[in-house]
Amino acid sequence: MAILIDENTKVLIQGITGSFGARHTKLSMEYGTNIVAGVTPSKGGQKFENKVPIFDTVSEAVKETGATASAIFVPPAFAADAILEAADAGIELIVCITEGIPVMDMMRVKAILAEQDVPMNRSRLVGPNCPGIVTPGTGEKSHGGCRIGIAPGYIHKRGNVGVVSRSGTLTYEAVWQLTQLGYGQSTCVGIGGDPINGTTHKDVLEMFNDDPETEAIIMIGEIGGNAEVEAARWAKEHCKKPICGFIAGATAPPGRRMGHAGAIVGGAEDTAQAKKKVLAECGIAVAETPSVMAQTLLDHWGK
Repeated sequence: MAILIDENTKVLIQGITGSFGARHTKLSMEYGTNIVAGVTPSKGGQKFENKVPIFDTVSEAVKETGATASAIFVPPAFAADAILEAADAGIELIVCITEGIPVMDMMRVKAILAEQDVPMNRSRLVGPNCPGIVTPGTGEKSHGGCRIGIAPGYIHKRGNVGVVSRSGTLTYEAVWQLTQLGYGQSTCVGIGGDPINGTTHKDVLEMFNDDPETEAIIMIGEIGGNAEVEAARWAKEHCKKPICGFIAGATAPPGRRMGHAGAIVGGAEDTAQAKKKVLAECGIAVAETPSVMAQTLLDHWGK
């Protein structure tokens, strides 16, 4: 089953004609992703790679193709409006890859998305500043699955371990370790490292917990904020599946931002040590270094 996306998901790309968007659209198509449309204002009527129709607006694309998911490769100054345009068009899953969106823009987006009429009809935003989502396929090199974003498809393998992470590169590391050890992934979700994002660790843990295909989980976090602690405390009460956690930033000095906009220690509970302590208290196996994330999960899982 996997979560959020599968091989049947109809995907549109906002910013499909930009160099970054075009490059990753090609990679997603090669992976087997069902990309049905692109959106670039003033370029409607053209075709991407002589296959994918391009529209001026998301609403036109949805009406003509039935797209339900969108990947956003739009420059920071315009990305918030791109998210809201997708939501207004009824896109169910919006994956925003863009880095550097102003915090005030994301505050506005978050407020507007929360005001959508019925909670069940709200668009789910993943990101921004994230690597996206991959549900591996069952074909050779996992082709036939769905890749939305920038994650390298070839490292994935279809299986039963769910991965959720704030860090793109650590997502790839966990996935590659699992694949090398012969354990595939159900779905891999990069939620992004910005202080205001659309989907949290807890949100994804809830989905993995409800997914019969997912049997174990790797959760990767960082210093800053309390999202990992909130997820761990929820998991202690509700999730019966084995979880391995890793918290990046153990040596980061207080007050200094480390890479991600949200990775900054603002208080005692924001530190890596404080988060690791809570994770352990909640029954989550804590990997001390990123090089042992998969093995720590397998040991905890009894594999």
